[in-house]
Amino acid sequence: MATRKIEATINSANTFSSPLRLERGDFNFSISGTWDATVVVQRSFDKGITWHGVEEFYENGEYVGYEPEEGVYYRFGVTTYNSGIIVGRLAQE
Repeated sequence: MATRKIEATINSANTFSSPLRLERGDFNFSISGTWDATVVVQRSFDKGITWHGVEEFYENGEYVGYEPEEGVYYRFGVTTYNSGIIVGRLAQE
C-alpha cells in the first residue's frame, strides 16, 4: 500500500491542513519549526463536515496514533497562535 500523507506549513490561528482519509491502523504525526501555538489533530466521521478534537500539542515531536475505524478523515491545524511557523506532516502507510 502506498503512503497517504498531508503536509502543511501554518503561521496563523484557525488554519488547518487539507483532510486525509485514513484506514484502520497506525498513523504518524510530525511537528517541527519554531513556534508558540496550540496545534490540534482532529478527525471527522462525516467526510469533513464536523470535526472532533483528538489531541493538542505544544511542542515539536514525532507522534504515533491508532485509528480503529475505516475511512475516517483527519486533519491538523492551529487553534491558538502567538508566533512562528509550524510545519506538520500526517501520514499512514
